[in-house]
Amino acid sequence: MSGKRPKAAGVLFKDENGDLHQAFLSDSRRSEIILSCGAIGTPQMLLLSGVGPRNELEEKKISAVAHNEFVGTGMADNPMNTIFVPFKKPVEQSLIQTVGITKMGVYIEASSGFGQSNDSIQCHHGIMSAEIGQLSTLPPKQRTPEAIQAYIKRKKDIPHEAFKGGFILEKIANPISTGQLRLINTNVEDNPSVTFNYFKHPRDLQRCVDGIRMATKMVQSEHFTNFTQCDKQTTDKILNISVSANVNLVPKHTNDTKSLEQFCKDTVITIWHYHGGCHVGKVVSRRDQKVLGVDRLRIVDGSVFDESPGTNPQATVMMMGRYMGLKILRDRLGKQLVFRG
Repeated sequence: MSGKRPKAAGVLFKDENGDLHQAFLSDSRRSEIILSCGAIGTPQMLLLSGVGPRNELEEKKISAVAHNEFVGTGMADNPMNTIFVPFKKPVEQSLIQTVGITKMGVYIEASSGFGQSNDSIQCHHGIMSAEIGQLSTLPPKQRTPEAIQAYIKRKKDIPHEAFKGGFILEKIANPISTGQLRLINTNVEDNPSVTFNYFKHPRDLQRCVDGIRMATKMVQSEHFTNFTQCDKQTTDKILNISVSANVNLVPKHTNDTKSLEQFCKDTVITIWHYHGGCHVGKVVSRRDQKVLGVDRLRIVDGSVFDESPGTNPQATVMMMGRYMGLKILRDRLGKQLVFRG
């Protein structure tokens, strides 16, 4: 970036072989960089490039190109908690197929992510990755079935029954609690530090409690017991099994079955609905999502979202990409967008 007003000039990147390359914009006014690295990658890229809070950049000895105190702020995620559903027989593995949208701002989903066959634990890698938080510290290519099995063997305190059944997932839509993203160092290959502050706002915590109560009643209902062929479980037993089946890096407490507030805090996991960090009106412009104070740089991804529903935001992100793509093309042609119902 150069000149009185910062202007994006190009990108520095590595290919799949690790070789370093540079690509520069042309002199055309239409030439620009569209940053789309996600809610975590995009604010990280801005900070590493010198766009962000000046004092934080100076602490990392990064030249401040454009001061913006809002880069990396307002980070949010839809917190998820699970209730274990015991089965007497092996269950077919499946992804999310049904979503219940409640009036309380809680989304209820079901997943039979685990089964048992010939005394060997079978598990769907996606749900297992969500339930076993420490796997997230491994690079994706190392999250093999063998790595998962090895982790299970190391975790001898996990009851074997925890892998014979399914889960009722409870997620908070449009969480009020937010956090921040900060650089750990200036190495682009190192993850930044991200804090989402799950349940910091009492309204989020209360919605989780309401959702857990609803999920527990569902597991105790006649419809579920007929389906699972299991006797009706007490609330304490359901919560105890659920706490044991859930493995994250949060220390557990002895009152998880007595305090649903503590149960929510101790068993919270992510469903990877990260958003925020480059909000519209604070980091990017409202009209065209161009980075404020910087020319020829635009952001098109979930980092600009103020909120996210409890369901998968993939379709929303794809629609935003299509909208912005059409808008860019029509702006270049001097046309206006026309929408039809």
